[in-house]
Amino acid sequence: MYKVKFGGKKGKTIELMESPDMVAIRTKGNTEIEKTDLNSASRAVIEGTQEVAAFPEAGISVRRVAAPEGLESAGSSTRERDAARATLKQDDSIRFAGRVLQDADSGEVMLYTENFFVKFLDKVSETDCLAILGKYHLKIKSKLVFAANSYFVEAAEGTGLEVFNIAEKLLEEKHVEYCHPEIVQERRFKGVHPLQWHLTKTTINGQAVNQHINIEAAWKHTKGKGVTIAVIDDGVDLNHPEFAGRIVHPYDATLNSPDSNPKLTDDNHGTACAGMACAAGLPDGASGTAPEATLIPIRLRSGLGSMAEANAFVWAADKGADVVSCSWGPTDGEWWNPMDPMHNRATPLPDSTRLAMEYVLSKGRKGKGCVILFAAGNGNEDTANDGYSSYPGVIGVAACNDTGKRCVYSDYGKSVWVCFPSADYGWRAFQHPAPLSQGLRTTDRQGALGYTPENYVNSFGGTSAACPGTAGIVALMLAANPDLTAAQVKDLVRQSCIRIDEKGGEYDAKGHSIYYGYGRIDAGLAVENAQKFGQKATSAPSVPALDGNLMFDNGKELPLKSGVLLGADLGSGRRLMGLRVQFKPKSANLEIRYKINGSSVGIAENKQAGAFVGEIAAGQRLIGIAFSLEGKDSDKFEIRYSARLAGRKTLASAKNGAWCGTDKKTGKTIEAVSVEVRAKR
Repeated sequence: MYKVKFGGKKGKTIELMESPDMVAIRTKGNTEIEKTDLNSASRAVIEGTQEVAAFPEAGISVRRVAAPEGLESAGSSTRERDAARATLKQDDSIRFAGRVLQDADSGEVMLYTENFFVKFLDKVSETDCLAILGKYHLKIKSKLVFAANSYFVEAAEGTGLEVFNIAEKLLEEKHVEYCHPEIVQERRFKGVHPLQWHLTKTTINGQAVNQHINIEAAWKHTKGKGVTIAVIDDGVDLNHPEFAGRIVHPYDATLNSPDSNPKLTDDNHGTACAGMACAAGLPDGASGTAPEATLIPIRLRSGLGSMAEANAFVWAADKGADVVSCSWGPTDGEWWNPMDPMHNRATPLPDSTRLAMEYVLSKGRKGKGCVILFAAGNGNEDTANDGYSSYPGVIGVAACNDTGKRCVYSDYGKSVWVCFPSADYGWRAFQHPAPLSQGLRTTDRQGALGYTPENYVNSFGGTSAACPGTAGIVALMLAANPDLTAAQVKDLVRQSCIRIDEKGGEYDAKGHSIYYGYGRIDAGLAVENAQKFGQKATSAPSVPALDGNLMFDNGKELPLKSGVLLGADLGSGRRLMGLRVQFKPKSANLEIRYKINGSSVGIAENKQAGAFVGEIAAGQRLIGIAFSLEGKDSDKFEIRYSARLAGRKTLASAKNGAWCGTDKKTGKTIEAVSVEVRAKR
């Protein structure tokens, strides 16, 4: 058994086991195994195996070796596997034939490399960082910009499975905050005539379809000019006329190249996604929701958890993206098969990707934050198991159909924020009727290699289509009001939804549905709300600045930043111990009160502005916080706050004196906190 730990020394452990009957085969030149010139012995081995996973960007095919009939024991499988490896290793066209690891719970194939992500504590000097890396004979491939003291390093070729022991020893070093090998799994897309029924009311086969996003109302004000959308996917046809003159900073994160055109025969998904966001709408063509927005096409064909994945996010932020659209994620279970064990498989975010996304959310757009959207998924399963689409700060997009109901495959859960129209299927077993349309019309890779030979496709769908469609609406919002922060955009999206399927949506008291989020996005309302937010912000009273800091169990005191989740980059397992907060400069008409609920001190409240309230004894923790405003001007403002609680994937939120966490004697540990004061509108 091998172990990988995400989240630092006290983080989540993933257990991996060696497959007894699988071989990972990498060809020289990274060519597809079927197209490689193999000797007769190797070809016989390949013909006797079945491919179970593929990583075409690396030229790797993972294949299952069948044991002879009647000898299907674990021992015989291992012998057959090792015999196949020995044969393949003798072939000059094979670079390696290695063992394969699987997730111990789900059996999902997990490819390991001889690379590591390592982050040292911020206070550690570069000299000490390099000395520790040298101690383990690790070579620096790159020093990473998205987190302090972080490195992408490699062990010597041939280290093999010893990388897991090295990573474990590195993480035990007192100066190391995070460390894990580069573990890669298959990245899956979230996708399954001119009549673009999702944009405006239309007629299909004589039947009116009126389940659109009200785009024409938004386009009266803006079509996205001046805003940049990054589409991270399998490449975009840079020569497609729908994107002419609006492509900037193309990048292939997998090949580290400026050419983000499709490379492989099935690199069709990204061009379709880009069209959903920002196709120009040429005659007889297709229009994206933001047809005048600029496009950064980023090709990513590397697996989940790769360093290329983190680099793709950083490229987007550093090159000026305002919006980042991601229609991919972990493998979905079969949406029609309730018994598929993949429905219950949890895929956490690796520390490398998590910190890169935090960098985008906090540093992008000159500190206002890029808006990241993820497709919710197409497995008819809970998004709580998807560490990508459910990550706090991300906008998770589900899919609804042309009758105003949930698409049969669309994932559901507390992290679903919004839904967007997409293609659907009829499924009698679920009593789910067939849709009226084929799906959505969008751009296709030009030529015979696309989904069709027509340069456009009329049946694109899945949450893959819903995500970039929503990303284009976000671009319209930012064109209408460039001063919005990423957090403000996410909240305005919530306010810009139309509730659909009132009976089946199961909306809660806060207006949220696990199937639709806060409803189907209305582009006209979204642009209107963005414009109004700016107008009201200028006439509203000036919001006083918060000052103070939060203290954590590792001794760190983080300075308070309005609306920023502090402690998130410390990793899970950290504990908030206390805080001190005040307004600076002090105001005679407004004062902040704050209460904590500590494991040993119970409930305590500040007696004066800026006084420390919290736990001081080692091993203690906070399980509840509450903030309120007092004074003559308190009716002009509201205070909102959120907390990340141990073991919960979504943030707990409250405002104006309500408890965030609990005021009871027991509760979940508070690991990170954000506080923000707003003028009432």
